[in-house]
Amino acid sequence: MEPRKTSIYNTIDMAPQLEYYANTLPHQEIKIRPSLDVLRKTFEVSFPPVEKNISLLSFFLTLQLMRCMLNIWGVILFLRLTWITSQAGIVLGLVIIALAVSVTTTTALSISAIATNGESGTYFMISRTLGPELGASIGLIFSLANALAVALHTVGFSEVSYGTIMVDSLNDVRIIGVVTVTILLFITFGGMDWEAKAQIFFFIVLMASFVDYLVGTLIPPTPLKKSQGFFGYDRDIFIENLTPSWRGPDGNFFRQFAIFFPACTGILSGANISGDLKDPSTAIPKGTLMAIFCTTLSYVVIVITSGASTVRDASGNMTDLMTGNSTSGCLGPACKLGWNFTTCVQSQTCSQGLANYSQVMGLISGSYYLIVAGVFAATLSSALGFLVSAPKIFQCLCKDNVYPYISFFGKGYGKNNEPLRGYILTYLIAVAIILVAQLNIIAPIISNFFLCSYCLINLSCFHASIVNSPGWRPAFKYYNKWTALYGAMASFALMFAFTWWAALGTWFVISLLFIYITYFKRPNVNWGSSIQASSYNMALSFSVSLTDVKDHVKNFRPQCLVMTGPPKQRPALVDFVGCFTKQVSLMISFHGRLKLFQDSTDQYVKWLNKRKVRSFYTQFTADTLRDGVRYLMQASGLGKLKPNTLVIGFKSKWMESSPTTYHFFHTLLRIWSNLYDNTYLLLFAANDISENSDQVKTVFKNAGGTKTIDVYWIADDGGLIVLVPYLLTRRKRWRSCKIRVFILGDEENMKESRDAMMALLKRFRINVTDVVVMTDTERSPQPKNMNKFLESVAPYRLYDEQQEGVSVQELKKKEPWKISDKQFEAFRLKSERKVRLNEIIRRNSQNTTLVSLPVAHGDCPSALYIAWLDALTCGLHCPAVLVRGNQENVLTFYCQ
Repeated sequence: MEPRKTSIYNTIDMAPQLEYYANTLPHQEIKIRPSLDVLRKTFEVSFPPVEKNISLLSFFLTLQLMRCMLNIWGVILFLRLTWITSQAGIVLGLVIIALAVSVTTTTALSISAIATNGESGTYFMISRTLGPELGASIGLIFSLANALAVALHTVGFSEVSYGTIMVDSLNDVRIIGVVTVTILLFITFGGMDWEAKAQIFFFIVLMASFVDYLVGTLIPPTPLKKSQGFFGYDRDIFIENLTPSWRGPDGNFFRQFAIFFPACTGILSGANISGDLKDPSTAIPKGTLMAIFCTTLSYVVIVITSGASTVRDASGNMTDLMTGNSTSGCLGPACKLGWNFTTCVQSQTCSQGLANYSQVMGLISGSYYLIVAGVFAATLSSALGFLVSAPKIFQCLCKDNVYPYISFFGKGYGKNNEPLRGYILTYLIAVAIILVAQLNIIAPIISNFFLCSYCLINLSCFHASIVNSPGWRPAFKYYNKWTALYGAMASFALMFAFTWWAALGTWFVISLLFIYITYFKRPNVNWGSSIQASSYNMALSFSVSLTDVKDHVKNFRPQCLVMTGPPKQRPALVDFVGCFTKQVSLMISFHGRLKLFQDSTDQYVKWLNKRKVRSFYTQFTADTLRDGVRYLMQASGLGKLKPNTLVIGFKSKWMESSPTTYHFFHTLLRIWSNLYDNTYLLLFAANDISENSDQVKTVFKNAGGTKTIDVYWIADDGGLIVLVPYLLTRRKRWRSCKIRVFILGDEENMKESRDAMMALLKRFRINVTDVVVMTDTERSPQPKNMNKFLESVAPYRLYDEQQEGVSVQELKKKEPWKISDKQFEAFRLKSERKVRLNEIIRRNSQNTTLVSLPVAHGDCPSALYIAWLDALTCGLHCPAVLVRGNQENVLTFYCQ
């Protein structure tokens, strides 16, 4: 029965459907729910039934089990497991199997959890969990491991003796290997249907060969087989083979472990096709774990049966049959069975037995040729499986466009999007490794790459578990974060135990890739990774923990609320604040408007990121700008991460603005100081920081060189006027700039004032090149400059003689920004001081200037206060910053 498509509320209000949640996956048709606006405004309509797109490929649990077992079984099973038994003995051989299986089992549990938390292939599961920083690098390592595994199994196939020698044993392996992998390449070009049919055939052959081996252990051996070391089950042989007998350069535990470990890889084959499985949440865990159990059981059986029935050393010579009952001088358990292999043992010329003959399973079996067919099936099925998986994993990585220069290999062909270029690349890598032609050298290197992959898979599961993200909801519940951690740590340790130089090189490459993605190429992707969830958890935890930390003067930093409006229109203001807050303190850029636009928010955030300014951006809506700023000042920030500094771009042409604008500007200062008694800094930028939409590259993006930053420390409000230039000079482009401090003084005590200030700054550990004492600040300004100031404020004065029946008080209520004669005379001396200070600044300063900001006095009219700021910065051809603190110290020379 077709499921209901609409809710009971409205025929266009859709009921929950899979299609609306699957639109983020590749190859899925995107379906969009009707928006809330549509639901509010649209009349009810009827929709045709939605056809559900069901995948044509659906595999049962048995096929999942078969694919996993085929990829786990391989060359090591038939050509190296009996040799490992001879080296490590039965006990340590079982220990090696147990340790390897413990790693693969914990990895399988992690894979099951990750696979049942989403539908996609191995690379997608890992990368979308770990994020592009680590996920992309493990995708590269995992695809390389699969490519090397093609060479491993092809070399194993080529090692089987065919009775003839073309050149020599080593070159024969190379020739046969290259020819074999070339044939496999053409099979993959034939399409996935051929590969699937071939895998079913290989599985049947493998099962038949394994049965053949077990039957062979029960058949009484012929004299020829006895001469080669196989005697059937014997107590003495079993006891002899319990303990290790290390031989040759590979004669140690971890070397044998490294050679065996590829026999446990291939557990990801089911996860690779999770998107094609009918019920991946059931098939992957059961299929993978059952495959591990079955293959592990087969390894244990072979170790025990071969170790209980075959001696380590035999000559293969029928003349070593003992004719008498005397065993004098005979060495080994074969002596009691009537065979004397002492001569070859002592001369180390034995060519048969567990330690010398790689095809002991063929010797033990009932039919040697069926074992050879099993070798073919195991090696070729694994090689074919890895030859298919490596390019597909690499294709997914290429399409993510995380690394440069590899997108060429991401192109797909045909209806199945086959990565033909990736097949050729994998083929070339496999051929290069096949030319090594030595299985014992190739196996440890491949083990290194697979262990690295398993380490990061377990790490991704552990990390996703501990961050407690709501999106981590695996359907598979039989995993544990601590088993995942064990799997990660064990894999990491075994990498260095196997081949330390390969492990070091692998992690070095991963570190370089991680650094590249993190610092040089931040991909524009959002995968909802556990790294993102962890960052949120850490930020939340640290923010909450800061609430209990009391403020200390040593840890003060200016946390800036910047009135940027649209940041693109005030790039200099943004760049200036970014210069001294980046990686030091908080910066919030805010923009007031009547309606919120999410698209513009995203646009401005991208602009800030592209400009490399570490700032938050927020919009606010209000009926008036004044109300909006008041609300934002109180609500912005979180806990201790609240702004303590207001930054405003001062208009260079303030007289052209409406009176309400600069009245709001003046009122804003008083709002800020009244709301925040503990505010440390009010900071204004003038001249170069202005509304200039055409300004792209500002002076703050250029190198400061050896310019001088002049600080006019007129009023001691806590010391931030010298802290800001210090923070500026910590940046690379401003590091060579010099700081010069101007202070007030008189001619009589000039030297004492200068020395005292130099001593104070030295104790603050702020390096300044000079301290200049200004002794002429109380002189009257030049008449032309004072007249210019008077002309600027003239339109905003209320002249008493001009009033006809209307009181000044009534006009002040109507136009509160204007200046009465009484107010003008009361502040006349202060006005002259501002004009005079401007003359001194213009005479001394050619570069960036910081000046103490006059306090926004409540009795001072808005127009007069703005005129003061204009007078202070008038005629300056350099960036000028007006700074005012709240009379609290922000500098200290004490350590407590």
